[in-house]
Amino acid sequence: MVQAQTHSEQEKQADIERHRAMAAAHTAMAQCLASSKDAEQCLKELQTACKSLAIGKYCGMKHAH
Repeated sequence: MVQAQTHSEQEKQADIERHRAMAAAHTAMAQCLASSKDAEQCLKELQTACKSLAIGKYCGMKHAH
């Protein structure tokens, strides 16, 4: 059984902002892919935007192709 961690209000707000930043980075990735840019360039932009935000090079999100 996993216990929930108790976070201070400041930690909670920082977490909220991180999630918003990750969501914005993924929205930008989707917009990039919908444009005429190369998918590899879009991925590089995502990786740059996500640096220090989440674990892994896909901003905490990776899906199968």
